[in-house]
Amino acid sequence: MGFSSFIAGRITFKSKRTFSKLIVRIAVIGIMLGLGVMILSMAIVRGFKQEIREKIRGFAGDIQVVKFDLNNSYENSPFIADDDFVKQSLKSKLITHISPFATKPGIIKANDEIEGVVLKGVDSHYDWQFFKNALVEGKVIDFKDSVEAQKQIMISRQTADRMKLKTGDDLLMYFVQEPLRKRKFTICGIYSAGVDEVDRTFVIGSLSLIQRLNNWEPYEIGGYEVRATGFDQIRQANSALAATMPVRLKSYTVMESYPTIFEWLELLNVNARVMLILMTIVAVINMISALLIMILERTAMIGMFKALGAANWAIQKIFLYNATYLIGLGLLLGNLFGLGLALFQQHTHFFTLDAASYYMSFVPILIDWKDVVLLNIGTLVICLLVLIIPSSLVAKISPVKSIRFK
Repeated sequence: MGFSSFIAGRITFKSKRTFSKLIVRIAVIGIMLGLGVMILSMAIVRGFKQEIREKIRGFAGDIQVVKFDLNNSYENSPFIADDDFVKQSLKSKLITHISPFATKPGIIKANDEIEGVVLKGVDSHYDWQFFKNALVEGKVIDFKDSVEAQKQIMISRQTADRMKLKTGDDLLMYFVQEPLRKRKFTICGIYSAGVDEVDRTFVIGSLSLIQRLNNWEPYEIGGYEVRATGFDQIRQANSALAATMPVRLKSYTVMESYPTIFEWLELLNVNARVMLILMTIVAVINMISALLIMILERTAMIGMFKALGAANWAIQKIFLYNATYLIGLGLLLGNLFGLGLALFQQHTHFFTLDAASYYMSFVPILIDWKDVVLLNIGTLVICLLVLIIPSSLVAKISPVKSIRFK
């Protein structure tokens, strides 16, 4: 064991001074809280982004393919389903599922209430996993009997509450066209997507009903809903689709469909960066204060070591080693605090949110161990680099004066 590390160990673990101990404890607590808050901030931001992304992706898919025209309304322009395009697209490892759909605006009338909605029509090939997880009451549409499927509808919890409806109730839906058409539906299921823009706007029904209402042929659809292998692969999957897509079609990603939501998610990254910077500054200031107090409190010891021939850098390393021990203790406690609270919330959902404002009813947590490792390493390195400057105060201490005023 070297001279510097030996003395640092004695100072750290066997010191009997009371004032510096208090300051050191405050510094350790500052590092603990700083790292804990940084871990929680990153876990919450990642949790928010994943939860909201998965809700949007679950409802709208990753990519939508529609007819290449200037139609930007909720009512799709029809085109002939292209089985060759679907088969060719599914050969790509970036694409996992493709299903047809169509949308049509309508007006629901029930219990003397009126509500404007958009009917999203799907068929038996639709991936129902998202809606099965989002179901609040009832069941998803059963396509075993195509005629009965046209009479079933799924509405959101938000719409059901506003119109005082429940599963099994009947409602009338009017479609504004020439001539005006109305259809009677039975509510088979009530879902909660957790995204206000979706819950407020859409109801789910049969694709074949929209084909009949619009006088389309059975082989005409409004578009394809495409699912990629993962969120990070959406743009690559969109490029793969473009390579096989007929010229009469166009595609757009879920980020283009819901730009406001994804721009808001990007702002969360800015908030997280600000939080990381502030917490790091707090930890650094605490450690600088503690180090300066420890140096000033041990002025006589420094003078004695200098009189015995110790170099400035050797004495400086004593306090840097001491600071490393303290930072390490703070990091250990910070990990226990941050990860402990994150795991507690992840398993219990103890801390709740207003679903209308935050798209979910609880604070979501997603722990990325890469973030945890980088935060620990970054905090340690930054603190030590910054502490080199105040530790250089050792060089300005005169051995004669420090020993004289011991």
